[in-house]
Amino acid sequence: MPLDHYTTLGRSGLRVSPFALGAMTFGEDPGGAGCSVEESEKILDAYLDLGGNFIDTANFYTNTHSERILGDYFAARPGRRQRVVLASKFFTNLFPGDPNGGGAGRGSITAQLDETLRRMRTDYLDLYWLHNWDRNTPIEETMRALDDLVRAGKIRYLGFSNTPAWLTAQAQTTAQLKGWTPLIALQVEYSLLARTVEGELAPLARDQGMALMPWSPLKNGFLSGKYRRGKKIDDSVRTAFVGHPTDADYTVIDEANAIADELGTTAAAVSLAWLRTRPGTVVPIVGARRLDHLHGNLAGLEVQLTDEHLKRLDEVSAPTLGYPAALNGDMRAMLQFAGTTVDGEASTVYPPLLQSDVRY
Repeated sequence: MPLDHYTTLGRSGLRVSPFALGAMTFGEDPGGAGCSVEESEKILDAYLDLGGNFIDTANFYTNTHSERILGDYFAARPGRRQRVVLASKFFTNLFPGDPNGGGAGRGSITAQLDETLRRMRTDYLDLYWLHNWDRNTPIEETMRALDDLVRAGKIRYLGFSNTPAWLTAQAQTTAQLKGWTPLIALQVEYSLLARTVEGELAPLARDQGMALMPWSPLKNGFLSGKYRRGKKIDDSVRTAFVGHPTDADYTVIDEANAIADELGTTAAAVSLAWLRTRPGTVVPIVGARRLDHLHGNLAGLEVQLTDEHLKRLDEVSAPTLGYPAALNGDMRAMLQFAGTTVDGEASTVYPPLLQSDVRY
């Protein structure tokens, strides 16, 4: 699947590339392991020339420089901005000492968006994300403010990131009942090393027709292929920020590397290809600090995993999900379907039912 084989993002009319380009690494400012403006522009050139059209950033990445780099890039290339999907996020307070400088209240959302549009040198965003849960603001205020900005033409679509499933469901239901703009996507941590999203948020997304956009799909680079048990890592600047894999991580990393070796590719490509097989619409966000990182990640569009590969990866990375997930899996199928197969899901029979034909 090449970058120019587009997919519809959730329940919307927005068509995007199968991999989004994350701009968190654009800029060498404090707070991230980023790259120069020149390298950022090379990465953008390569992604767009290959047919990519979906770029994601946030207001505070590399001290706001990421947004500015994107703005300058498209301003210098007239006509190109209208052919890409630009997304950014709000929530982070950039003004120490100002309690209203961030969050998801009406005034702060409007102010943050105006600053983002100024830095990005555009008069609208295609997708605007709530970056985190604002516990101090009613969700109705947030959703109404966002709907007003959609109606004003400043943003076109909405998404949530890093929010609890119950809050996301409340926001979506409120928007639907009041005729406000609904959510079309959720940006979540999701990878072979981080699968707890499968407990609540992934089922919610499928039910509501939302796309999932995994951030850190290689888990801080742990699934990039450079990490192998017993091997010293000398070329990763991110270790200063994220540390090293645990023994449990290496169990998954070992399997991803083994399958990569069998296929003549990298663990990064295998890990990204695995994400593409997950249920629903899943559009991973791939980041790059160097141009070769981008090309390595895009190889994930070419890898075809067999059923056996998927089984091995699923089993070795199986997450421990919180209550009531365990009761809603195999046990639920057993109690509900009693040994039949429904919608492709097989079940067993509750053992006491096989021990006696008596029913009172």
